[in-house]
Amino acid sequence: MSERVTVTELNTRVKELFGSTPGLKDIWVIGEISNFKLYTSGHSYFTIKDAGSEIRAVMFKSARSRIDFEPGDSQKIEAYGHLDMYVERGSYQFIVESMKRSGIGDLYLKYEALKKKLEAEGLFESARKRPIPQYPKTIGVVTSPTGAVIHDILTTTKRLFPADILLAPAQVQGEGAAKSIVAGIELLNREGVDVIIVGRGGGSLEDLWAFNEEPVVRAIAASKVPVISSVGHETDFTLADFVADKRAPTPTAAAQFAVRDKSEILRQFSDLTVRMNKALSSVIEHMRGRFVAVDGKLSPARAQEKVEYLGMKLDDLSSRASSAVKDTVSEMHKRFLSVESRPEPALKAMVANKRNQSDRVFGRIEPGMKAILTTKDYKEQTLAARLDALSPYKVLDRGYSFVAGPDGQAVTSVKGLAVGSRITVRMRDGRALADIVEKEELQ
Repeated sequence: MSERVTVTELNTRVKELFGSTPGLKDIWVIGEISNFKLYTSGHSYFTIKDAGSEIRAVMFKSARSRIDFEPGDSQKIEAYGHLDMYVERGSYQFIVESMKRSGIGDLYLKYEALKKKLEAEGLFESARKRPIPQYPKTIGVVTSPTGAVIHDILTTTKRLFPADILLAPAQVQGEGAAKSIVAGIELLNREGVDVIIVGRGGGSLEDLWAFNEEPVVRAIAASKVPVISSVGHETDFTLADFVADKRAPTPTAAAQFAVRDKSEILRQFSDLTVRMNKALSSVIEHMRGRFVAVDGKLSPARAQEKVEYLGMKLDDLSSRASSAVKDTVSEMHKRFLSVESRPEPALKAMVANKRNQSDRVFGRIEPGMKAILTTKDYKEQTLAARLDALSPYKVLDRGYSFVAGPDGQAVTSVKGLAVGSRITVRMRDGRALADIVEKEELQ
């Protein structure tokens, strides 16, 4: 009758079989390291492979202390250890107890050779790197349509500054991947996108190899628009990273390089608005001061104000003169009446005589006052007419112009002008700005 066992019992028997079979312990395995990962525990997990097969391997922290180099992808090694079963997962792995180097992997040698070739052509020089546009309308992405890369890019751009995303689906690993990536780059260039992101998630050197192939590197270099590479993890570097205009350690970082944060743009816009308003206010105040200075020299209101002020002074002088004459005449009249009331005939005769004189004086005063006032009024009118004739606007009405230099002062001689300076020409109904292109002094 067939025996029945649990999965755990079966895996445990296989583990015991590995431990008891001489050909599966104390052996050296020759191969190349791939997909090497070092965890915080100190344990290392990787794959040992050759041209025909591969096996999972683990090297615990205690074993790492016994080797004299840092293991990494593409290294050819000889690993000493034994085969074991990981019961919980039902998988077997090679437990590395020691390790020594035996050479450099074929892929790594190929990588270094192509890197030197392209570097000698100048494809990696910083001088040919193009800036990423600050406000792209359309971002092209060359990656797998089902991977995490496109999801991260869509999420990040939506949060920062929404832009149109045009995906060129591409195979990013395995045979035919390089051709697919090149086709995606060329397609997005024909579509006229503003920037292209080329990328995929992390993996071993073999997984990322399509981005080390020469056709992909040259397609990025030939792109008409800037290219951002986002291949693998932060520690992974491919030739696509060296030739791209910008290298991003992650897809999220690539999206952040491609677009700007809208909150940052709003802050900059606010700052620029404040600065613009301050500058505009300063210019307006400066120009207002110059206009007031020029207008003060040309304004007819100022001339009228002077005429009115002189008229006020004339009125005051006339009033004071008339008052003084009236007071004198009144006092003399009182004295004459007082004398006239006395009984003495001699005094009466004298009063009559004085009265006759007073009448003659009054007769002369009245026409004199009228003459004085007429003369004052005539002088006032004459002065007003002269001031009005001197008004700049009267001159401008006759077809003349007023020329002011850059400092706002009147220009009265061609010697005060310099070729290239700007002048203001004030006419009857407005002003005009002019540049001096030539001047000639008359002898």
